[in-house]
Amino acid sequence: MKKFKYLKLSKTKKLRFIDNYFKKNLYIVFLHGFMSDIEGKKPKAFLRFAKKNKLGFVALEYSGHGKSTGEFIKGNITSWTNDTKVVIKKIVKKNNFILIGSSMGAWIALNQFKYFKSQIKGFLGIGSAPEFLTRLMWNKFPKKTKKELLKTGKILIKNGGYEYPITLQIIKDGRKNKVLQKKINSKIGVTMIHGQKDEVVPVIFSRLVLKVFSKAKKKVVIIKNGDHSLSSQRSLGKIIKELYAIIKNII
Repeated sequence: MKKFKYLKLSKTKKLRFIDNYFKKNLYIVFLHGFMSDIEGKKPKAFLRFAKKNKLGFVALEYSGHGKSTGEFIKGNITSWTNDTKVVIKKIVKKNNFILIGSSMGAWIALNQFKYFKSQIKGFLGIGSAPEFLTRLMWNKFPKKTKKELLKTGKILIKNGGYEYPITLQIIKDGRKNKVLQKKINSKIGVTMIHGQKDEVVPVIFSRLVLKVFSKAKKKVVIIKNGDHSLSSQRSLGKIIKELYAIIKNII
């Protein structure tokens, strides 16, 4: 595995990333999920793919995630979107790129179209979870949980075998980052991949993402018996195949 690097943004803030540098080639930008990092099987598989195919690559850890600085509970969709924007500007620069968003990473990816619309040449979603803070959390919380969150500003919740600290500020910030009612008219390849047995995010979310794109070449791939992370060798093989199909139509 290639060595991790750090991008220093200020005296107190640095973001960890891995990359495969190319001055003029197409890049793959991988955006991980909520409370995740870049040490998993997915970023490693995409880095290997990028090297093999002489493509640029970058995967970052948002502030408060992995080994990046910052407190997780102080972060939100807005700050993590900005982290991603800064890394793309510093590492990818003017190169064209494909976004790969895993779970919450797909939400962060959709936000990047505001800044890099002409550079984004493809989008691959894996178990995409845009607007999950409202649709899958707040709207489904029992009254008691909502009351506790409004009173204390923070709760711990369990979902699909994971435990998350959820703050009132991240819920409120999520409402400011609505993406599913928007329209993106980029004529790019957009493929959503979702596990049939995803217990964290329903498959409908991938279909909702596709509706955002009015002119894209759209596709949804359901992986039979697939879970939320889709990190098995079989699932990764299918994801790489779909990524290659998007790239083939660009180069």
